[in-house]
Amino acid sequence: MTKDKIEKLIAQLTLQEKVDMIHGNGLFATKGVERLGIPPFMTSDGPRGVRKDFGSASWKEVGLSYDYVSYLPCNTALAATWNRALAHDTGKLLGKEARGRGKDMILAPGINIMRSPLCGRSFEYMGEDPYLVSELVVPLIQGVEENDVAACVKHYAVNNQETRRLEVDVEVSERALREIYLRGFEAAVKKGKVKGIMGAYNKLRGTHCCHHKYLFEEVLRREWGFEGIIVSDWGGVHNTKEALLNGLDMEMSVTSDFENYYMADPMIQMIECGEVNKKTALAKIDEKVRHILNVMSQLHMLDGERNAGGYNDYNDKAALRQTARESIVLLKNEKNILPLDKKKIKKLLVVGENANRQHASGGGSAEVKALYEITPLMGIHMLLGGNTEIVYKPGYYNEDIGNIWANTGDSENGQADSLNQDNVESPAPSALVVSEEKRQHQREMNEKYLKEALEAAKDVDAVIFVGGLTHDYDTEGQDRADMKLPYEQDRLISELLKIRPDTVVALVAGSPVNMHTWLDDASSLLYSWYSGMEGGIALAEVIFGDINPSGRLPETFPISEHDCPAVVLGEFPGGDRVHYGEDIFVGYRYYDTYDVPVAFPFGYGLSYTDFVMTGIRAEVLEDTVESKAVKVSFDISNIGGRAGAAVAQIYVADKYPKVKKPAKELKSFEKIYLEAGETREVSLMLEREAFTYYDEMSHSFRADAGNYMLLLAKNAEEIVDVTEIELKS
Repeated sequence: MTKDKIEKLIAQLTLQEKVDMIHGNGLFATKGVERLGIPPFMTSDGPRGVRKDFGSASWKEVGLSYDYVSYLPCNTALAATWNRALAHDTGKLLGKEARGRGKDMILAPGINIMRSPLCGRSFEYMGEDPYLVSELVVPLIQGVEENDVAACVKHYAVNNQETRRLEVDVEVSERALREIYLRGFEAAVKKGKVKGIMGAYNKLRGTHCCHHKYLFEEVLRREWGFEGIIVSDWGGVHNTKEALLNGLDMEMSVTSDFENYYMADPMIQMIECGEVNKKTALAKIDEKVRHILNVMSQLHMLDGERNAGGYNDYNDKAALRQTARESIVLLKNEKNILPLDKKKIKKLLVVGENANRQHASGGGSAEVKALYEITPLMGIHMLLGGNTEIVYKPGYYNEDIGNIWANTGDSENGQADSLNQDNVESPAPSALVVSEEKRQHQREMNEKYLKEALEAAKDVDAVIFVGGLTHDYDTEGQDRADMKLPYEQDRLISELLKIRPDTVVALVAGSPVNMHTWLDDASSLLYSWYSGMEGGIALAEVIFGDINPSGRLPETFPISEHDCPAVVLGEFPGGDRVHYGEDIFVGYRYYDTYDVPVAFPFGYGLSYTDFVMTGIRAEVLEDTVESKAVKVSFDISNIGGRAGAAVAQIYVADKYPKVKKPAKELKSFEKIYLEAGETREVSLMLEREAFTYYDEMSHSFRADAGNYMLLLAKNAEEIVDVTEIELKS
């Protein structure tokens, strides 16, 4: 539909019809205008798949079979692949199934920076580095929107904790805001051409993000040229006048009193009683409707030529399994214990409650009604078949405490209750007050399960432990109290390793955990994330060598939460106001610059083969104030005995910085697949952005003339080669 036709359509709408289009008329839908052929706008949660359907005005699930969908790897798992093509494939599947369910906008992906490993929603995000986030969010958006579905990138902005998420006020420097926290959103808009942005619950510098003039009007619209829909987080609006005037297009919430939403009847009443200039207010409403109609037109909602979408098929399953495979990170493999040899194992012990646990239905709004979910125990059975006797022991007792989404015991109210401030401020499960009777029962069951597992470990050919976190810990609405593994898993792992030093340790989680009590004793360690419906078979394939692991950490694993800069400063989760005192020194930028030891560095991951990267060389192709192009080349060889994939990482360090900068920053990467014995020359391009920082005086990104070190690395700590260039402009 042309712009002229959209303007003619707007001219035919009454004020009431316009207002009905800019706020929820259902929990996930706005009201259409039937007389003019304008349909309702249908949304759905979806970071890990299209969420199940609820009643229009009730959080009671529909309860039919049509809304079973594919369960996708969480965004952290996707980031751990360091694979742009898989990000596109994942987005394409998400968009296809959203369209197949009749959705117009999928509320995904989440790209908030992992400022602390304790954030409850870290599993929904893509790690700690804005460059990695930017490189993966763009193809993910493009994959979604190929299906006539709008992606909605969230949560804009600085939504880095769940504690007091509705009211916490973030104070952050403009430089850190631009370099760290907004970079992914900027890429989503400028490169991904995303059609939707969701405002965050929290405040920034005293104003709620869902009606923040600076974020919406100045940055998103004026600077970045965003023309899509800005939607509130559900229940994120707090002021009618600010919502009207400051750029929000669509208000959504968790309650069914739709006409009482801030951008519903209260907005009309505000205009009629003269609280705002009527001409200005009507122009603002037209602008909101214009954005919505423009997106509707791009999605072919107004011309009847829309993609129908569809559901999971064989190719989709293959893509999901490949994503799960490439997300798994091999953290340790001393003595080459992995991969296990299927032919030599006649009796196998699998220990750990997470081996037998499904995760799709947890985590808050990221929950998924999965078509199926292959657990690690199931995947091991599928892979080994009937020639191996597989013994399973839970090893530890997990009586679900339940997060704030489940505490009500009422599926109709859980979502709305998640916005209750009392619930939002409740501590993580590890800190909940439980009765002494329940504690005693937990201790007794743990002792029983521990003894059973240790006894079973004495009479098998191999032991695999699968533990980690659950969505009682990785969840919306609350942060973790610490990085400790729950359910006394540290003790179990330590005791297993005493009996069986060759125990394979695999952890399933969405964020880092503290491993210091047993890490030195473990010879092998795998990190598997919440890796989707095919995750269990993917983990089994890696353990038994059918797949060579190629995942890399998208976030630093500190030794403990007390090493994290936000925690060190006492600003996580902080009070009602949180000062980002670490500034730009987030994640590896802090650990590298201040020489803080970590358990595993950003970008780290091992393989069953060995790679050598050498001969970095650089050629400055263009060097002007406005544009830079540096070609970086190097040679990479697979010197091991099997095919595999390496992730070459290029970091940039300003040799003589004019302002304080991190020791180095990731500015390019490539995942490279090589056969055994293969050598290849690889060339990557660094553009102007690779050399810029945000100058608060000029309010712009600038690249200073000077000398820059280009570091070829396997991870943030392992630099394998260095070259130097000089930029003169």
